[in-house]
Amino acid sequence: MRILLIGYGKMGRAIEAIAMGRGHEIVGKVDTYEELNRFNLKADVAIEFTQPESAVKNILYCFDHQIPVVCGTTGWLDQKSEIEDLCLEKKAGFFYAANYSLGVNLFFRLTSYLANMMRPYADYKVSIDETHHTQKKDAPSGTAITLAERIILEQPLIKEWQSTETQDPSSLVIRSQRIDPAPGTHTVKYQSSVDDIEITHTAHSREGFAQGAVLVAEWMVNREGVYSMDDFLSL
Repeated sequence: MRILLIGYGKMGRAIEAIAMGRGHEIVGKVDTYEELNRFNLKADVAIEFTQPESAVKNILYCFDHQIPVVCGTTGWLDQKSEIEDLCLEKKAGFFYAANYSLGVNLFFRLTSYLANMMRPYADYKVSIDETHHTQKKDAPSGTAITLAERIILEQPLIKEWQSTETQDPSSLVIRSQRIDPAPGTHTVKYQSSVDDIEITHTAHSREGFAQGAVLVAEWMVNREGVYSMDDFLSL
């Protein structure tokens, strides 16, 4: 498989190492749209991890050149529905996920399944704990927010998440800690007066995210249409 890397930062380098270890060829490594416009080699798939201000132009370049694109850039999703429409119009291939870790995405689905199971049991108060390294300044993490949103979809009595402690049964609390060298741990807790139920995902390195992006890229070769991790994992 011939891969075009759009964005050659820490994630791009991790993706490169895993892709080459799996026998793939990196035919291009670009950081800007100007560099991308000068790219004239054939690629089977592009993996895009750049910045919100350049993601849309990069994706459209791939559509115009019939290169299926696997995108992990966040912060531009106000244009996502427009991009998906253009993908279908141009008969291109587009895959988007905010998190490519297979473990995290399985954890998302497990969280939804457990939230649905717990719906009848109002005695259990649900909350989320997340821990990351001190270089991660945003809190709560995007993964914790996604977990909260999945729980809210399955439990009608919960209306919102918040980052401060509360006993309001309609609010889900997300507690954040920043401790080195933790790469990322998320725990969903259901607590009652008689017992607790917990499920936890712990990341050990950036490699899990990069590996997921490469596996998705392999899956996207020669595909048309709009896809997500739910599509990938359902197979």
